[in-house]
Amino acid sequence: MLEHVQQLAARIVTNVEQVIIGKRQIVELVLVALLCRGHVLIEDVPGTGKTMLAKSIARSIGSSFKRIQCTPDLLPSDVTGVSIFNQQTREFEFRPGPIMAQIVLADEINRATPKTQSALLEAMEERQITVDGVTYPLPQPFVVLATQNPIEYEGTFPLPEAQLDRFLLRVHLGYADRLDEIAILKRQREGHPLETLSKVVEIDELLALQAAIKQVHVDDLIVEYIVALTTATRNHPDVYLGASTRGALALYRAAQAWAALNGRDYVTPDDIKTLAMPVLAHRLIVSPAARVRNVTAQAVIEEVLTSVPVPGARAGRRFERAIAG
Repeated sequence: MLEHVQQLAARIVTNVEQVIIGKRQIVELVLVALLCRGHVLIEDVPGTGKTMLAKSIARSIGSSFKRIQCTPDLLPSDVTGVSIFNQQTREFEFRPGPIMAQIVLADEINRATPKTQSALLEAMEERQITVDGVTYPLPQPFVVLATQNPIEYEGTFPLPEAQLDRFLLRVHLGYADRLDEIAILKRQREGHPLETLSKVVEIDELLALQAAIKQVHVDDLIVEYIVALTTATRNHPDVYLGASTRGALALYRAAQAWAALNGRDYVTPDDIKTLAMPVLAHRLIVSPAARVRNVTAQAVIEEVLTSVPVPGARAGRRFERAIAG
């Protein structure tokens, strides 16, 4: 089954690129989260294609899609749903909210109050919601794509650390470069390409891919490398709170999916290095003293990747290769 992962993933990425131009790696990272049953925080300024990315992914896999526009007056019941009394049947009926979809776009999630944000926690972690004491399972696959504007802070509520830790990845789209922006303008001359975007993968195929990536081999040295990286973030002098065990597991799973997307049935140290930033950076809390010196979580991750030895780069092995040569 692993040989089909790269083929089907390439089909999805190529289809999404009809709408999202010049951001192939970002599309692949979102696909990694989809294969890992994880959630994605898309952080960027307005107008860079965050909503279009979510809609394009949903259309490409033929999944149900719902959008939650987060505002300060949004209530938890507006997300999960509500029980309404039916006068004809004399019983309460559950009316599901927008969270009952396979791909959920939580637009500007940091504009919702902490109480409403907490309504997403059970859904994101347990893949179920509880309303009036009754638990309802969410459809499969279930992925939350949340967007956040990192520039405008007025009227926003920062995401708590517990909720940030639920996101498998945090990505940044960024502005399109000159040639890509010209191509976007020309492509939308007569209409938006999203309107004609078709489904290229069946849901059953995607669920099979989610199961297949777990067969990707992760060597014990790679596992030790992942743990060494997360431990280094916890012991870094500029970090108040380092990556959790959930972060280490997220890096492990994401690396399996990334290797499969690249046509391999094994994980390499380069896979870990590629994914360390989008998987771990948003899980770190930099100490106040370090923030005064403009130290960022991204800078900490870069330093950790430089300082932690890569598996196989030990003196003993280099010596053995030198003798063999």
